[in-house]
Amino acid sequence: MNIEHFNDLLAMARAQPEPQRLLMVFTTAECEPDATPEQRAAHAAGEGGVLRPLMCVDKDPAELQDFATLAAEARHAGPAWQLMFTAALAGRTTTSEIQRMLELLTKRVETGEFDGLLPFNPAGDVVLID
Repeated sequence: MNIEHFNDLLAMARAQPEPQRLLMVFTTAECEPDATPEQRAAHAAGEGGVLRPLMCVDKDPAELQDFATLAAEARHAGPAWQLMFTAALAGRTTTSEIQRMLELLTKRVETGEFDGLLPFNPAGDVVLID
């Protein structure tokens, strides 16, 4: 199954034989203070910039109805976001393990280590990052 939308990921996670947790980091793109005029123009056009995590959360796929419900919850909980990076954690996990993995995921996003992460836009569509 190809994952093109967050709801595809949700369906896959629900179908797994082991319990799953979905870990999510919501981010915004900002322009660096020392950005050149060209970089500022590119950022204004929706390209470039630096990703800054805004909030993170873990969810049991059974707790999520669909992407629209998650997006509404995120809008209510925090500031507007531009990309949500998602990873799945399989098996039975403790609260401290989940917290440690969320911290690691947040650090990976901050440093641009996106391998193995699925980025989604605010419409729930997968985003390809070059």
